[in-house]
Amino acid sequence: MRRKKRGKRNLWAATAFILYTSCMLYMMFVGFGRTVHADEFRYNLHPFRTIGHYFIHFDSIALSVVLINLGGNIGMFIPFGILLPLLFRRCRTFLGFSLGFIIPLIVVELLQTVLHVGSGDIDDVILNYAGASLGYMVYRVAFGRKRHRGSSGISMV
Repeated sequence: MRRKKRGKRNLWAATAFILYTSCMLYMMFVGFGRTVHADEFRYNLHPFRTIGHYFIHFDSIALSVVLINLGGNIGMFIPFGILLPLLFRRCRTFLGFSLGFIIPLIVVELLQTVLHVGSGDIDDVILNYAGASLGYMVYRVAFGRKRHRGSSGISMV
């Protein structure tokens, strides 16, 4: 019974992962009215430059723009933090999860820059990783290993 339940969970997680990844790639390369910027590379390699811009100029930027750019870049990646460790055993440690998330994310940011759609922004990587890390914490709480108490009363993982 337990194996059957795990199989259904994996099928659900794999389906969700494929659909969610497809939607995210669409939004990152086509959505939000993205157009090709034929004449220039647009990128930011200075950590917290874009994030800081929103805080420094908060009074002159519409709140909706701040929420979409900061909150959206965090919130939209929470599901990856849950789905990656559910599907991939190597992503169940925080280091494995971090590498399994950040490397493909950097590739996507580089592709956005090279293909002239959107912009490659290190702040996007930081915010996306923060969101995925929040999702990873949810995964650890919801699906992490069960703790068993030995005869000494000490928790063992």
